[in-house]
Amino acid sequence: MRYLPHTNADRRDMLDVIGVSSVDDLFVDVPPEAHLEELVDLPHAMSELEVERVLGQLADRNISARNWPFFIGGGAYFHHIPASVDHLIQRSEFLTAYTPYQPEIAQGTLHYLFEFQTQVAMITGMEVANASMYDGSTACSEAVLMAHRVTRRPKAVLSGGLHPHYRAVCETLSRFSGHTIVSADCHGVAEDVTALANLVDDETACVVVQTPNVFGSLTNLSNLAESAHEKGALLIAVIPEIISLGLVKPPGDMGADIVVGEGQSVGNSLQFGGPYLGLFATKGRFVRQMPGRLCGQTVDEEGKRGFVLTLSAREQHIRRERATSNICTNSGLCCLAFTIHMALLGEIGFKRLAAVNHARAVHLADCLAEVPDVEVLTDSFFNEFTLRVPGDGAQIIEALVGMQIFGGIPGERLFPGALACKDKIIVAATEMNSDEDCEIYADRLRSVLQVNQQERAAHG
Repeated sequence: MRYLPHTNADRRDMLDVIGVSSVDDLFVDVPPEAHLEELVDLPHAMSELEVERVLGQLADRNISARNWPFFIGGGAYFHHIPASVDHLIQRSEFLTAYTPYQPEIAQGTLHYLFEFQTQVAMITGMEVANASMYDGSTACSEAVLMAHRVTRRPKAVLSGGLHPHYRAVCETLSRFSGHTIVSADCHGVAEDVTALANLVDDETACVVVQTPNVFGSLTNLSNLAESAHEKGALLIAVIPEIISLGLVKPPGDMGADIVVGEGQSVGNSLQFGGPYLGLFATKGRFVRQMPGRLCGQTVDEEGKRGFVLTLSAREQHIRRERATSNICTNSGLCCLAFTIHMALLGEIGFKRLAAVNHARAVHLADCLAEVPDVEVLTDSFFNEFTLRVPGDGAQIIEALVGMQIFGGIPGERLFPGALACKDKIIVAATEMNSDEDCEIYADRLRSVLQVNQQERAAHG
């Protein structure tokens, strides 16, 4: 980032224009007791070489997903990104800090947004997709708000298998929009579709179901969609691992009305949790209630192909009270990375990638199931599943880290205080895990459990 320091003359000129005598006059509203008397304890100026050395030492304290065998998922997945993706997104016609929401945005930006929408609609089996969501959780909450607008009903039903972070975002927005959230219990790792359908009544706007759910279980949405529609409610399908749709039937083909998800798995690295990429698709008849913006394809007066911002019912474009949402970014560069990676994969490559992911997870599950006292709880999964371990899952994960294995997510971390999750570990595998990684994980888990057993025996 370019740094342009101000000279004393620059500051004087600006203060004169504002009409104050000093910079301190700009902070007269701050109570004196909140003022710092001296500078905070930070290092003084350094040369570029010194700064690089210090920051390099700090960065080296991190252990990245590439350093050790990595089996952590939970909504963010470690995948291979071709070098060509990063090269292409840095071309000058794409790389911009400008949020591309104005009608005058470049044809190149509109073009890739159009391609992105097309890819998302095809993958999810829906009729239309937008290009304007921050991440999976905000896309999910926007879908719930959209369902309230479509049905004019006040209640939303969330499945017990919805990722708790997604649930928290939905609950926060609903609290301020005046709507009601009803959350189903999650007694096991698989979705109880019948119990969920029983929560739907004439006040229900939507049922929100995640597949694979937070425990990795796949859910057939067809019967639930039928039950929701009989009550006049919409079915919202949440897809946290978009690569799963390379093997699994698209939610649109199972009756979903709105499909949302997280696109990080394609073209975007883990990057400490963000920025990520929300996916949002729906049926054509609901398009005017869809948040964000929609790019369309047309021809100019000479008959040449072109792209336009077709629909954008946001407060920047229409009256605030008529806006569907004030969400105002599409994580443009993340969206472009997704589009390029997906174009490189193609339909066949996308399916092959999904098949490799599933095969790795099956091999991992087979290896871990052979560890004494360990049980694989998830019967039907894509690339993530849940284990029951003898003892505290969080302590076992810590012990595995001590043996240079990122062994997954303790269930209690996602569901704090839930005793039923204390002995559960959620494990993911992708194409980045070799067969050897899976076998090493099983061996070290076996060692950790043997040590735990010996310690319990020693203490009676």
